[in-house]
Amino acid sequence: MQPSPDALPADLPAPVDDGAADHLRGMTLPDVALTATDGTTVSLARLTGRTVAYAYPRTGEPGQPALTPDWDAIPGARGCTPQACDFRDHHAALRGRGVAQVYGLSTQTSVYQREAAERLRLTFPLLADPHRAFTMAARLPVFQAGGQVLMRRLTLVIDDGVVSQVFYPVFPADRSAQQVIDWLDGSA
Repeated sequence: MQPSPDALPADLPAPVDDGAADHLRGMTLPDVALTATDGTTVSLARLTGRTVAYAYPRTGEPGQPALTPDWDAIPGARGCTPQACDFRDHHAALRGRGVAQVYGLSTQTSVYQREAAERLRLTFPLLADPHRAFTMAARLPVFQAGGQVLMRRLTLVIDDGVVSQVFYPVFPADRSAQQVIDWLDGSA
């Protein structure tokens, strides 16, 4: 029996900060067009106001095996669905704290992401970077699994195209939105 993608096992290994995201704070993001699950095209560099964008490796599909048999043993790999649901459940709280828009970001295709966004009833769009144009231009941290290059889990707070805050590594994934809220409450 496959574990539910909605729940996080208690024994997941915690990722360590390897410094791969240190360059992001203060960065003006690259102007790369990304397809959103709502049918729009979004460049995080061109958005005005405060944006929260969280990067994740990949959402799983219920009833389907993980990308690799050792998926849960890869620090930070497991938790994409709980992370998305955490942002969904805290979306109004983020908006109430001045966040103009929230996005999830992965290297999965928009078609694949659309299924997850609908199934999880997300209140915000997911952004697709299947060719890793944004990932490479911003030098986001990545890892390889199952023959794929995937983003490491991180969260960016972006003000008018400039990264104000970076949460990396994010663990546990189902507390990601609350981390941002705690930071927003402390920075107000």
